Amino acid sequence: MKKDTPSYLNFDAESYEWKPDVDYREHPELYQVGKGEQGVLICEPYKTEIGKYWRFKNEAIAVESSEKIFGLFLTYLKENDFVGADMSRKYLQMGFTRARRYFNYKGGKKYDPSKNYEQLERGTGDPEKAKSASVFYKKWQEAEELPKYKKMKTDWKKQYG
Repeated sequence: MKKDTPSYLNFDAESYEWKPDVDYREHPELYQVGKGEQGVLICEPYKTEIGKYWRFKNEAIAVESSEKIFGLFLTYLKENDFVGADMSRKYLQMGFTRARRYFNYKGGKKYDPSKNYEQLERGTGDPEKAKSASVFYKKWQEAEELPKYKKMKTDWKKQYG
């Protein structure tokens, strides 16, 4: 059975599709949709524009954060900026996944580096984070279902990957 270890232990920055020195607004053709949240903490200027609003400490903060990010998502769509819209969608998705991580594991830590990255016990996290996760999940799904976004994403993947 394969040991479950963090993916960052064997991370290969050279072969990673997203690069921190690229301005993806100036060079959107270099942007890849990828899987899930890939590239979300790298792609500038979107990381800076969206990331400053990304919070999930409690339900009220998650509501405010997800609404702001969803508003940016809609603005990017209106401007036909697929990269910005997709990055916003990724932040909504990451709000869900990170809040769930903090719900499942105390302090959001899944692995213990002092024990050869052994997975820590589940169910030790903050119950408030489940509410935050739910808030982000709903906004993420709302974004994914918008017809304009769906079409832009399909077209983008056909053209750029």
